[in-house]
Amino acid sequence: MFVIAGYVVVIACVFGGYALAGGHFGVLAKAAPVEMFIICGAALGAFLVSNSAKTIKATFKYLPQLLKGSKYTKTRYMELMALLYDVLTRARKDGLMSIERDVENPAESELFGKYPLIAADHHLMEFITDYLRMMVSGNLNAHEIENLMDNEIDTHHHEALVPAGAIQAVGDGLPAFGIVAAVLGVVKTMASVGAAPAVLGQMIAGALVGTFLGILMAYGFVSPLANLAQQKADESTKELQCVKATLLASVQGYAPAVALEFGRKVLFSSERPGFVELEGHVRGKRA
Repeated sequence: MFVIAGYVVVIACVFGGYALAGGHFGVLAKAAPVEMFIICGAALGAFLVSNSAKTIKATFKYLPQLLKGSKYTKTRYMELMALLYDVLTRARKDGLMSIERDVENPAESELFGKYPLIAADHHLMEFITDYLRMMVSGNLNAHEIENLMDNEIDTHHHEALVPAGAIQAVGDGLPAFGIVAAVLGVVKTMASVGAAPAVLGQMIAGALVGTFLGILMAYGFVSPLANLAQQKADESTKELQCVKATLLASVQGYAPAVALEFGRKVLFSSERPGFVELEGHVRGKRA
């Protein structure tokens, strides 16, 4: 929603300012289609050349998600921590073996089924159940689990940043492709140097439209999208770090309520629930 609103503001302010300054849209309308064809075509070609098939597929698949709001809200984190508290409480009360069946088949687990918002996220559930399975086996100590978690989170973060990097590379190249389009317009103008001054002026103005569009698309549309993709990647990594802190605290012998506090403190302050707020939510879910 904010992406569309931001784009509308960019267009309204840029072209509104141009109109207020007395600019004529006829030149832009005449030159823009050809200039856009050159700039966007060159940018797409460079994108295909500079990225692997895996990156290209991941980027196009990720683009629609950027138009949606962030799913990493306080409500989601409270559900996540309520789930972890429920699991750790049962394991502490009835033993780790009591959650083995839930961990091995989370899709049919009554325990995980109480938290559909979290259960619907396949990657997050896989992360949680993998390390709960290790805790049930009892073959790894806290330091080994922490090192393994760090490696997996680093890998996840690197993969999550791939679309952002690919989009940013396109944004960085757009001003240069705008210059290419402008230079081609200048070449065309110089070939018509004998024409009337009014005609030459129109041709030069049309050539400069390429530079204008390249810069506008780079800094008004594509680069902000890459920055948003990076923020979303950071949020997804932060969620895994919350799970990591909670489970490690439990492995080290802390009670579920204390382990939950380790995870809560990891979260960004804008989404972090208060201690009393989280405690009330957890008790309500258990009830």
